[in-house]
Amino acid sequence: MSARIDEYANGQPVDARAFALDEAVAMGKPLVIRGLCRDWPLVRAAQRSFSDFAQALVALDSGVPVDVLHMPPEAGGAVGYNAALDGFNYRHFKVSLTEALTRLAAYSRVADEVPGLALQSALLADCAPGFASAHAMQCLPASVQPRLWVGNKVTTPAHFDASQNIAVSICGRRRFTLFPVEQVANLYIGPLDFAPTGAAITMARPDAPDFERFPRLREALAHAQIAELEPGDALYLPPLWWHQVESLESLNALVNYWWSPLLADGLPPASGMEALLHARLAFAALPAAERQGWRALFDHYVFGDEDPAAHIPKPRRGVLDAPDAEGIARLRARVKPGA
Repeated sequence: MSARIDEYANGQPVDARAFALDEAVAMGKPLVIRGLCRDWPLVRAAQRSFSDFAQALVALDSGVPVDVLHMPPEAGGAVGYNAALDGFNYRHFKVSLTEALTRLAAYSRVADEVPGLALQSALLADCAPGFASAHAMQCLPASVQPRLWVGNKVTTPAHFDASQNIAVSICGRRRFTLFPVEQVANLYIGPLDFAPTGAAITMARPDAPDFERFPRLREALAHAQIAELEPGDALYLPPLWWHQVESLESLNALVNYWWSPLLADGLPPASGMEALLHARLAFAALPAAERQGWRALFDHYVFGDEDPAAHIPKPRRGVLDAPDAEGIARLRARVKPGA
């Protein structure tokens, strides 16, 4: 039985100036923030009608091409693989924001056999440069750039992001189904290096479960958390949470913000996914006992809560020193190619 995603302020509408992002991040769990962006002009337009929303968004269009996926009707709107698993079930186009919205309007008048269309991760600073001035995300620095997602009834299979994320529904309704990262073995993840969304996706469909083919999905669903966002609602999503996103109406739009905390040297952390792939290269072929030994070392030096260098005089801690700018510089020097 899935649970509801916890709601900030007990589900009461939140004033954007009163939302404590640091508090939400410290909780380390997903949170629905109702009404966080209810005063955005695009949200107000969407609450009047889909037509008003589309016209307001077209008014911001710079004409810069954006990435659009087109799926045949038989895909049922689900982004994924083809039957042979040697390609994907969509065609990729680059069109203007206005062209994408025009095509969506045409599809909304089709009764049966409706193709799926999804505008994906468009940088608003490029395709709608006037967006930021009228749609501020007050809890984030201005350097965190918003991205736009628009489509009809499309499902993006569960995947995870390595960054912090705030997602805002600005038109239509979206259903998020979340799973903690520990459910990875029960979600039947596809190839890490060949995925339609860029990030690895679930082969199992939580919204259309096939328990004969994917029996462990039952366990994952027992840990699922679900929420539906209305226009103006937001979801805070910590890194590494698996999330399936379903757009529920003929026109849906979402804006999201990805960010990572900077290290002491002012740069973001190294890629965790690259580290994971490097770890497979280094350890996956080793005997079980040796892999267990490396696991103990990683638990001690990387994932443990205690300081592994507490017993070493500070001048001799080297790469184990506290992550200040100098210590981070030493680490970066040790791990750069050719070092």
